[in-house]
Amino acid sequence: MFYLTNNFHVFQMKKIFWILGIGLLALIIAVVTAVGVYIGPIVKIGMEEIGPKITQVSIKVDVVNVSLLTGTARVQGLIVGNPGGYKLPEAIKAGTVDVSVDPFSVLSSKIIVHSVQIRSPEITFEGGIRGNNLSKIMDNVNAHKNEADNKPAPKMEVDDFLITGAKVHVSLTGLVSKEMTLPLPDIHLTDLGKGSNGLTPVELTRAVLDAIVSDTIKAVTHAVTEVGRGAENIGKGTGKTVGEDINRLSNSIGGLFGK
Repeated sequence: MFYLTNNFHVFQMKKIFWILGIGLLALIIAVVTAVGVYIGPIVKIGMEEIGPKITQVSIKVDVVNVSLLTGTARVQGLIVGNPGGYKLPEAIKAGTVDVSVDPFSVLSSKIIVHSVQIRSPEITFEGGIRGNNLSKIMDNVNAHKNEADNKPAPKMEVDDFLITGAKVHVSLTGLVSKEMTLPLPDIHLTDLGKGSNGLTPVELTRAVLDAIVSDTIKAVTHAVTEVGRGAENIGKGTGKTVGEDINRLSNSIGGLFGK
């Protein structure tokens, strides 16, 4: 009888511990989820305040959702503005950006980002022989110092960065055909900051933007060259043919690779 009673008490204690354990786990999940809800707006504010300091153009975000449990984040409605002096309102527009982060690295000396995926962004190339908006933003990033206000910048590692399904809206000056839309091949970067102390936000922005600008300029140069071949006989006798304008523009855009 004592043996049965003792087993019953042991069973009851185990049951209580299970209930407490499940309750504690549920509480932890609820707290982490609640914290994630508050972190999203903080990240949004950070992007909209720090980004413009690096690029010298406006950066707006509709919403940022963060899940600390899964180490994922989704940025929706990202818009990178155009530099001063350009007519169109934005340089880059992305509907969705998905990020996967090692949550345990957030408090370490180097934040580990497993992947960044940007799907179907719209890029605007505006300009002509005298320059363009994307190269101007790149110049702004290159001129920015890694440390602002004498505070060490955080370091990051990005294992996989993918931009897929991008389109480039081209607005050229000085040509008969001023506007066109071009598909952009996937941009895939790997091991950014891996095997080192990591990259600062400025260095990471520089690496990603350099790839975007380079691939965009290649696509635009190719398209402009093709347009030039079809416009060789247009405007003859005017003293300045469309073909000459296009060749000059193509050479100017292609020369940006040397920067």
